[in-house]
Amino acid sequence: MPELPEVETVRRMLAPLVAEQRLLAVVHDDPLRYRNLDGAAGLRIKRLRRRGKYLIFDLERDLELVIHLGMSGSLRLDEGSHTRARIELEGLTVFFNDPRRFGKLLLVPAGDYAALPTLARMGPEPLSRNFTARALAGRLAGTRRPLKAALLSQEPVAGLGNIYADESLWGARLHPARRADTLAFFEVRALHRAIRSVLRRAVVLGGSTLGDGAYTRPDGEPGYFQIEHSVYGRAGEACPRCGRKIERFVLGGRSTHVCPRCQSR
Repeated sequence: MPELPEVETVRRMLAPLVAEQRLLAVVHDDPLRYRNLDGAAGLRIKRLRRRGKYLIFDLERDLELVIHLGMSGSLRLDEGSHTRARIELEGLTVFFNDPRRFGKLLLVPAGDYAALPTLARMGPEPLSRNFTARALAGRLAGTRRPLKAALLSQEPVAGLGNIYADESLWGARLHPARRADTLAFFEVRALHRAIRSVLRRAVVLGGSTLGDGAYTRPDGEPGYFQIEHSVYGRAGEACPRCGRKIERFVLGGRSTHVCPRCQSR
């Protein structure tokens, strides 16, 4: 699933192209999945922003076109074999490609996320000033869930998915299955630093394109952060910090990667 670095890469590439453009139509093939989109026709796009893993087109008349890329979605400047929707503007067309059909397009009144509960309860942006170690400590202290599950919920911090949760927890030397409310403050501070460091570097490298090639930038080029993954997708390889073999297990239905020495429970 595209996570914060991938979605931010898409936003940075598309934002200067779509700002101040008039949205002529959103043409799609799935009225049950892509809803209320006729109301966007003819409206000017004021800006394109990101919230967690969501892209939000701020439109005239206090409306927002919200896009979630799902498991395999991408916004491209060329049409593909899995194009599900076309965002037609005055000067260009943006194609929404989604092989597995888990993505969402929805037109809502600005800030009304009743139909998008994950977006409504999302925590602070990890690269913003609002994301502090103390704020993270307070949110983790309120849940007994495993640490990785808490991060994936989007409530302690926005935008982390499977890849960057694993990478951040390795950076902080924390086991993903540890209960979130058991962390000492020095451990939360290490996690806070690791999250910010991993995400900053991943954004610089355009996100992670995995073996399935599902995620690419709007120009069709891949991201390159997968080259620097420390644990994710590297089961059986040597930990780059201690040399112990990286292990993979399933936690909460999600593939999870750890170094058993660096991340002891």
